[in-house]
Amino acid sequence: MSSTDALGLPSSNSKTLTQKLPFLGRLKYALIAFALQNFLVKPFAFFKGWKDYLLPPQIRADVVKTYASRPRLPIRVFFPLSSKPSSKLPALFVVHGGGFVIGCSTDNEPWNRKFADTNNMIVVALNYAKAPGSPFPKPIHDVEALFVSAISDSSLPIDPTRVAMAGWSAGGNLALAASQLESVRSRLRAIVPLYPAVDFTVALATKLRLRQYKPALGGFRGRPTEMLASMANLFEWSYIPAGTDCRNPLLSPLFASRDTLPKHIFVIGCELDMLGHEAWRFVSKLAGRPEPGMNDVVGRAEVAGKGEFILDDERFHFEATTSDGGTYRWLLVPDAIHGFDESRISDLARDAEMGEDMAIKKDKAIAMIGEWLLAGPLKD
Repeated sequence: MSSTDALGLPSSNSKTLTQKLPFLGRLKYALIAFALQNFLVKPFAFFKGWKDYLLPPQIRADVVKTYASRPRLPIRVFFPLSSKPSSKLPALFVVHGGGFVIGCSTDNEPWNRKFADTNNMIVVALNYAKAPGSPFPKPIHDVEALFVSAISDSSLPIDPTRVAMAGWSAGGNLALAASQLESVRSRLRAIVPLYPAVDFTVALATKLRLRQYKPALGGFRGRPTEMLASMANLFEWSYIPAGTDCRNPLLSPLFASRDTLPKHIFVIGCELDMLGHEAWRFVSKLAGRPEPGMNDVVGRAEVAGKGEFILDDERFHFEATTSDGGTYRWLLVPDAIHGFDESRISDLARDAEMGEDMAIKKDKAIAMIGEWLLAGPLKD
């Protein structure tokens, strides 16, 4: 007998999403998404916009601009050391998360500023329209259009030969999808997906079983539940039209062949995240390594030290070079929840110990990504 989710919909261990979602299910998800977007996200953005206008925040983009290709989707540009460089610099284009339904290009401002200043690179925060009003594959083409417009913009001092892309969660999925399009892939040297969604053929129950749980951590991280679980089906059914085959590599990049992606990929996963296992399988497949099985739980039961990465255990870190010259790197952040590098999450969780651990690991990850890019794929 199959189980059901909170809305009474089938929840098996695997699926292809070629079935039709019942009308009432679609209606419920549409109403929830509408409420989130119009009664939570938009009011918050309105008041934040006025607050930032009256009291400009210390951390903000240096340039905000729009392009004719997507006039309602502004991009945000960060120059290193808060000043516009006089010479062309390498650039990292970033795509924010939010389950394809919520979120905006201002979500990762502290990360973008820190990365630009730490690595002397330009950071360009891209944008996309949200589901269910803009379902798959429309956001992919938003990312594509804005990327092509920005990299062709002569007013931005970007070295077009030294360009990479990164994305968080749903943004990691969109970055991987857009990078399969020739107009994007031909201009990218590398991609860095952070805790991305890469496989929609695996059911929620299985994803929950394959993440690590660590009650010994206590606090928010020690809970026996998954932070994303209550929203996962909402996000999925809002973004994916009924009847879509989730083996489509633009939707589930796990099914993309290696030659359709950039040759240099650095995947970062979180140990306490239901998306960690699929990220692990994805990078293992790209690297030509044995793929983790569907009974292999991510990470390990032991607690790591505060702010520590585990670089001597291949479950947490490896780097491989393939015969075609590709380089594939894996970093599993120990004791970390989804969104470990977003300070807002620790603030909302009111967990000071977790916040301290996350802050150290965020800075370490920013430095590690920059070093990997500048010493390898973006080396001058």
